[in-house]
Amino acid sequence: MEKHISVLLKESISSLNLKENSIVVDCTLGYGGHSSNILERIKKGYLFAFDQDSEAIRHSTDRLQRVGTNFTIIKSNFVNLKQELAKRDISKVDAIIYDLGVSSPQLDDAKRGFSYHEDAFLDMRMDKSASLTAYDVVNNYSKEELIRIFENYGEDRFSRNIAKKIVEYREKKKIETTLELVDIIKTAVPMKFRLDKHPARQIFQAIRIEVNKELDVLEKSLKQALSLLNVNGRLAVITFHSLEDRIVKNFFKEKTQIDTKVKGLPNIPEEYLPDFKLVYNKAILPSEEELNDNPRSRSAKLRVIERIK
Repeated sequence: MEKHISVLLKESISSLNLKENSIVVDCTLGYGGHSSNILERIKKGYLFAFDQDSEAIRHSTDRLQRVGTNFTIIKSNFVNLKQELAKRDISKVDAIIYDLGVSSPQLDDAKRGFSYHEDAFLDMRMDKSASLTAYDVVNNYSKEELIRIFENYGEDRFSRNIAKKIVEYREKKKIETTLELVDIIKTAVPMKFRLDKHPARQIFQAIRIEVNKELDVLEKSLKQALSLLNVNGRLAVITFHSLEDRIVKNFFKEKTQIDTKVKGLPNIPEEYLPDFKLVYNKAILPSEEELNDNPRSRSAKLRVIERIK
């Protein structure tokens, strides 16, 4: 298995402000990069980690057991954050982290269908027991639905033409594999735009987001995460594309703003002050060194919020 390098690892872990007895949730366990680092710092605390992917859970269990036993892995989507923690009598925690990137082993495992470089069945499910696949989206969505997801989730300038070519092609035969889809996308994109970046990158991103309902799930989960934080507790989110980052940025902004009715007053009553503050006013980006070591980190952004009352 190719090694997965956790992005913004040092920055995100230090921003969580962990104590020895902290109760921490890693909403995106993946291959255990963040979780194993957290576990090293909370010898008297406890870690709850979420993931839907059986292979990632198997790998991470071994990795975490080498660090400590004070953890529980929960096989569930992080949209079920509060519900799953409540089952374990947890209603408040000290730190929560999300790393929203697709882990390298998932991308590099050709048969998962995430990669536009290798041929595989059009799958793209993070949770292999889920019913909707990329094959279903590509073959069954109407042209209008395809345009919507390509424009909204892929922000691709050729969304309309790509959707049109997909619909024309599938009238003759079903589109079954990743490289079959890549070839169709290439026919819809002018040659000069293919040289700049891979023409399928944004379309594959859009389909993956749709298959896994990533943006809906993120919004619902973030609301739960904030309600779980203790005072001085922190929530850190690492995003990898503008759509996710916009959701996090706007959500954090809304939660840290002073009520407009009293903004500007010399002494603002306590009840009108926000319950949260931004730990950094701007997103933290990978260092030059990290970008050189791990090109996949190039689009990563870290944002952190803290409960102050």
